[in-house]
Amino acid sequence: MFKRVIWWTTGATMGAAGSLWAQRKVKKTVQTTIEKYSPPAVAHRAVDRAKAIGGDLRSVVDEGRAAQADKELELRDRFRVPRRP
Repeated sequence: MFKRVIWWTTGATMGAAGSLWAQRKVKKTVQTTIEKYSPPAVAHRAVDRAKAIGGDLRSVVDEGRAAQADKELELRDRFRVPRRP
């Protein structure tokens, strides 16, 4: 009989502790999600991504223009076309 009381108490204690842990974990996750997807946070991330994309886009366009100019010079030299002033 004494073993049953001990195991019942142990189970109840573990169940209560697990329940409290899960409740805290869920509250923390919900709070983090609310903060992450709040309108100011979403706007801030969108601005940061737009700036990053803008910088990348600028570098890609500059690289493409430089490659275009090099290729144009190469073709003008190959076909003996006068260069533009």
